[in-house]
Amino acid sequence: MKKNWSKILFIASDVILAVYLLFAFTTVSKKSSATTVCSKVDIRIADEMTNGFLDAATVKHNLQKAGCYPVINKPLTDVNTRSIEEALMLRTPFVKTAECYKTEGGNVYITVTQRMPVIRIKAENGDDYYVDDNDRVMKSSSYTSDLIIATGNINRQYATRYLSPLGKVIMGNELWKNIIEQVNILPDRSVEIVPRVGDHIVCLGPLPAYKGKNGEKEIQEFMARKMGRLVKFYKYGLNNVGWNKYSYIDIQFDNQIICRKRDAALHASSTPAPPVANNEPAALSEGENTAAPAAADSQTDSGKKTDEKKEKADSNTRTNKAESKKASKAEGKKTSDKESKNTSKKESKKASKKESKKQ
Repeated sequence: MKKNWSKILFIASDVILAVYLLFAFTTVSKKSSATTVCSKVDIRIADEMTNGFLDAATVKHNLQKAGCYPVINKPLTDVNTRSIEEALMLRTPFVKTAECYKTEGGNVYITVTQRMPVIRIKAENGDDYYVDDNDRVMKSSSYTSDLIIATGNINRQYATRYLSPLGKVIMGNELWKNIIEQVNILPDRSVEIVPRVGDHIVCLGPLPAYKGKNGEKEIQEFMARKMGRLVKFYKYGLNNVGWNKYSYIDIQFDNQIICRKRDAALHASSTPAPPVANNEPAALSEGENTAAPAAADSQTDSGKKTDEKKEKADSNTRTNKAESKKASKAEGKKTSDKESKNTSKKESKKASKKESKKQ
């Protein structure tokens, strides 16, 4: 029994000592925080060099408008970290997360992560906003970024379900990101792209039907097929006939690429490729070398030159024949004149001989 009581007293004394130390530490810390002033505010923006939508000056301005920006040389207890975090989340559309804490030395640290916009929407109904990588709408601001712009017949549901995955797929591929500058949505939901190089528009056709979380995978496969064909057409077709030869390239159908030729006058002024005779669409089968149209044009030109040479040759032949006829007529006249002169001379000689005989 004595041993048990000694153990109980030992444990109780330890508990009392711990409570006392905790109380003393809390009291001292409260006194020190009450006397500590704010000496520094450190604002850190994650991915600042990548996105460029936020900077420290913008965060400070928004917090000052909200009335919760820490004031230097004011008591540290006046700094409300929760209010700072809520103000950033509500007032700054590009903020994804916000964290604020303070140290005993009087420093206040504010760390912000940015939302990642993947495409900018400028619909024909006047809407202008961004869509982020979480398929959420972001308000437009004065900041700009090198993002793909989507125009045309777009509502917010279509933007979050279709254009957000499309933007993520394009931005995730370095080649496609460098090719595509703009996306346009037609009333029938067909997708057109405006490339950065060349003066033409490419029709991809409608995007795959929305299937929830698998939608991005479907769009990834769709873009892989379409862009693969387009890159081959660029490599084996436009490199041979000229990048401005066609005004519209339709690749929405499998196993064929339909091209609409540019107006002949415009085409002649914009590219050194052979002139186009008409505006009728020219269908090309998949994998066909698009040098054929150029060859056809060159054959047409050579045919025209050959016809012109033939006409010149015929005209020269006709001219030569006419001249030879004139020459032959002139020679005939000269010959007949000589013969008549000779005949007259002979007759005169015969007459003179007869007269001499008579005498």
